[in-house]
Amino acid sequence: MSKAEIITSFKIPFVILLGICASLAFSFFHFPLAAAAILLAVTALGSYDLYKEIIVSIFQRKFALDYIAVLAVSVSIATQEYLVASVIALMVSSGKTLEEYGASQAELSLSQLADRIPREVVLWKNNGPADKEKIGNVEVGQEIFARKGEVLGLDGILASQEALIDESSLTGEPYPVEKIKGDLLRSGTINVGEPLVLKALKTEKDSIYEKIIQMVRKAQQEKAPLVRLADRYSIIFTILTLAIALFAYVISRDFKQVLAVLVIATPCPLLLATPIALLGGVNASAKKRIIVKKLASLEALSRISAIIFDKTGTITLGKPSIKDFKNLSQKQDTELLAIAESIERNSMHPLAKSIVSFAKEHQAPLVQASSVQEHIGSGISGIVQGIPYVLKKMEGGEGMAIGLYETQNLLAVFRFEDELKQESKEIISTLKNQGLDLHIFTGDKREAAEKLVAELGERVHIQAECTPEDKQKGIQALKEAGKVTAMVGDGINDAPALALADVGMVFSNEEQTAASEAADIVFLGGDFSLVIEAIRLAKRSVGIALQSIWVGIGASVVGMILAAFGYIPPVAGALIQEGIDVVVILNALRASR
Repeated sequence: MSKAEIITSFKIPFVILLGICASLAFSFFHFPLAAAAILLAVTALGSYDLYKEIIVSIFQRKFALDYIAVLAVSVSIATQEYLVASVIALMVSSGKTLEEYGASQAELSLSQLADRIPREVVLWKNNGPADKEKIGNVEVGQEIFARKGEVLGLDGILASQEALIDESSLTGEPYPVEKIKGDLLRSGTINVGEPLVLKALKTEKDSIYEKIIQMVRKAQQEKAPLVRLADRYSIIFTILTLAIALFAYVISRDFKQVLAVLVIATPCPLLLATPIALLGGVNASAKKRIIVKKLASLEALSRISAIIFDKTGTITLGKPSIKDFKNLSQKQDTELLAIAESIERNSMHPLAKSIVSFAKEHQAPLVQASSVQEHIGSGISGIVQGIPYVLKKMEGGEGMAIGLYETQNLLAVFRFEDELKQESKEIISTLKNQGLDLHIFTGDKREAAEKLVAELGERVHIQAECTPEDKQKGIQALKEAGKVTAMVGDGINDAPALALADVGMVFSNEEQTAASEAADIVFLGGDFSLVIEAIRLAKRSVGIALQSIWVGIGASVVGMILAAFGYIPPVAGALIQEGIDVVVILNALRASR
C-alpha cells in the first residue's frame, strides 16, 4: 500500500468522525432530527461494506464473525441509539484500515526486493546504446546494455567478451564472479565490472529474480491454517457472545445492556491480528534472506518434530575440494579441464564451483560452451567446439565422484572431499536440545556418512547411499510414524523429498531448480544457521498470532461480562473495543521486526 492509498483508506473513518462531531454539535443546539440524520448517514457509509460482505458469506455458506457487528448495528438502530451505531461503523471502517496498513507494513521488505530490479533497461543496437525500454517489453533475443553498478533485470547470455558479476543476492557469496562471452547471467545480480551487453534468454516474468518475488507474493495470498484456526475460535467466541448477551437481557430486560455486550465484541481482533502476524513473519524472514513461499509453512514449521538433512551444502561446506583427478583419455589434462570448466561455469552447484576453481588453479584455457543444460539428479551437459559432453555422478567407489563423458566414453574422473561447516556441530546440538528428531539422508557411502556423524558428536539417525526415491521413502515412513517433518536440502535431487515433507527447506543458489520449486522455504545462500533462524521466526510469528487471539478474546470477554451487569454503557463499550483492536494489531505488527 502506497502513502497515497493509506491516506485515501483513512478518508471514510475521518468522514465518519466528522459526522459524529457534527451530530453532537447539532444535539447541543437542540436539532435532534438533524443529528439523527447525520448519524444514520455516517452509519450507512461505514457499514455498507460490512453488510455486503455478510450477504456474500451467507450465499457462500461461510461463517463470518462480522455477524456480531451487523447485529450490533441493527440493534443500535432499532433502539434509536444512533450514536452507538455510528461509533460501531467508525470501529469497523477504522479496523479494516488498520488491518490494511498493518499488511502493508508486513509487505514492506517484499516491495524492497522487487524494487531492486530496474523498471527500464537500455537496449543495445547497432553496436551502441539505444533507447530505454520498459523491462516488461523486452523480448527473448534482444540485447540490453548494463553499466557498472547496475542490477541485471533479465536472465541472459553475456554478449560482451568478459564481465565481473556480483551474485551475492542469489548465492550469498561475497566475491565477484568472472564471466566470459557466452556465459549465463542471472537477474538480480550486479555488474561490478566494465559496462556489458547481455542477450536476453527469458522475459521478465520468467526471470529467476521475478520467481523469487512471486514466491513471496503467493504466500501473501494464501490463507494459512492458523487463520482458519482463528475462524474456529471465532465460532466459539460468537456463541459465547450471544450467550452473554442473552444473559444480559434476562437479568436486565434492557436492550441497551444487550447492545453494550454486542458492541464490545465488535469487531473481533482475531480476524484483524492473525493475518498481520503471519505476514509479518514472511516479512521478517525475507529480511534474513529466507523466502517463505507459503504462509502455511510458518504454522507447520513452528510445530515440527523431525528434521531431515541432506549432507552436502547443508551440514558440510558445500564447497568440496577435488582430492583426485584422473585422465582416462588421450587428451591433455588442461584440455579436459577446459571442457569441464566451460560447462560447469554455468552452474551454481557446489561440485561445479570446485571444478571451475580446480581448472583455474591448473591454468586451463578459457573456452566457450553452448546449449548448456542441467539434468535433475543427474548432471550437466553442453557442447564445446561442436562436441557434446556430459558431466554426471558416477556410481560405485568411495565418496563423491563426477565423470566427464563424450557420448558414452568416460574421459576423466573428478573425486571430491567435503568439510564439515564450522557451525554445524553447534547448530545440530541446538536443534537436538529443542527436542527434534534429527536425520541425515545422504548419497555417500556408509563409511563416510558414519564418519560425519562421529564428527558431529550427536545422536543423529543416518541413511547412507540414498537415491532421491530413498529419501522420499524415508520421509514417508517418518510421517506415517506421526512425525511433523521438515526436509533441508541444497540440490535438484532433493526435490522429491522436499515436496513430500510437511515443510521443505532448500539452500538454493539457482532459484529455478526443481528443488526451489518443490520447497516451501528457500534460503538465499548456504548459511546453515538460517535453519535455526527460520524455525525461530516461525515459532515467534505463530506465538504472536496466538497471543493476539487470546489477548483479544480475554479482554473482550471481561468487557462483555461487565457490560452484561450494566457497568459499561454502549458508547463506552464501543470505545473500549476499539482500544482492544488497536492493542492486538500493534502486538501483531511485532512479528515484522
